Amino acid sequence: MVAVIHQSKSLKNVLNYNEQKLKQGKAICLTAANYPKAVDKLNFHQKLNRLTHQAALNERTKVNAVHISLNFDTTEKIPESMLKKIADSYMDKIGFGKQPYLVYQHKDAGHEHLHIVTTNIKPDGKRIELHNLGRNQSEKARKEIEVDFDLVRADSKKLEQAYQVKPVNVQKVVYGKSDTRRAITNVLDGVLNKYRYTSLPELNAVLKQYDVMADRGTDDSRIFQKGGLVYRVLDEAGNKTGVPIKASLIYNNPGLKYLEEKFIENEHLRSPHKRHVKNAMDWILTGNKEKLSLQKLGEALKKESVDMVLRENKEGVIYGITYVDHKNRVVFNGSDLGKAYSAKGLLERLQYTQPDIKVDPVKQKQRDAQSIKPSVPHESNGHSGWSSFEPISNTSQRSLLELLTDPNHSPSFVPYELTKDVHRKKKKKKKKR
Repeated sequence: MVAVIHQSKSLKNVLNYNEQKLKQGKAICLTAANYPKAVDKLNFHQKLNRLTHQAALNERTKVNAVHISLNFDTTEKIPESMLKKIADSYMDKIGFGKQPYLVYQHKDAGHEHLHIVTTNIKPDGKRIELHNLGRNQSEKARKEIEVDFDLVRADSKKLEQAYQVKPVNVQKVVYGKSDTRRAITNVLDGVLNKYRYTSLPELNAVLKQYDVMADRGTDDSRIFQKGGLVYRVLDEAGNKTGVPIKASLIYNNPGLKYLEEKFIENEHLRSPHKRHVKNAMDWILTGNKEKLSLQKLGEALKKESVDMVLRENKEGVIYGITYVDHKNRVVFNGSDLGKAYSAKGLLERLQYTQPDIKVDPVKQKQRDAQSIKPSVPHESNGHSGWSSFEPISNTSQRSLLELLTDPNHSPSFVPYELTKDVHRKKKKKKKKR
């Protein structure tokens, strides 16, 4: 069994997502725990009111909606009566047993799974802490339930990998609005709350690895002027295709306002992870004896779990770069790491000469804000989005040993690993003083 926990600020949106499945005949509401009436006698407003009234007991807590999915192996066919017991046991073990919650059995996937809607505000107005809930209480509950109900275990990682975010299958979603929304929602569930990004281009650098993008439209479009946002599916060439889906139609409403709050929240959360990206770049650039092209650099970074996404205009001029660190799940614009890691600085280090083309600065600014051309391979379809960039200079790369022993060489950067002994000596001197 795999348990996935999502947090939201809107109980209505989370509940509406499951109720829409109910109307479409793709879900069943199995139980309404700690409600005054049986589940078959509750309408949408009665279900919602019970949750919102309790959430209103604590106005300081903005994130008061909890949406949990319990996923089972494809080989398991579990009767409704057992699903109810599993849901009740899980909620009790993670500390939500006395909370009002609704359990839905969804039937729109190839595996058995449940969705649970509840609030983390208790009857006395206190809140249940959600931080590390998934890693601590939920993980312990999952293992105990697998034993208690003789379920397929997720410890082998096979079941867990089945529910990791995957690229959208474009062939299946370009024709229908319903399929498109479901596919986009699956990607957003795996990205929005797990990666640390501070701008729309940075978010799109991650989403485009899964053939999805967030789009504000052009400056003169109605959606841009109204502060709206849509999500689009991309084809193999990175072009928009299919029906655009408004953010308001997705259950947690991940619109521009929602994302702007994420930008602020993620700023300090991603800072500790800058060193991993910078060290990876420094080791590759200083320690590689062969000539490095952008493609080879990208392939080397990928081995360090870092994707390099280039932004270029229609004329092929590179004007920006974004790094996606999948190991720590953080995203950085090149200039945020320092001048040496920006698009201009990197091209200078690679001795790559840009095409001599004049670009309208206004149009370039619009392109920077609205689009990022993917420059990493899409593993889902075997297609590589790399352009073949090669350095113009034939000057060979010097070895790391030669650089460090050359008395005339003044490196602008030295990897931390090469200076850690110096740092230790300085710390010892300070302690003695």
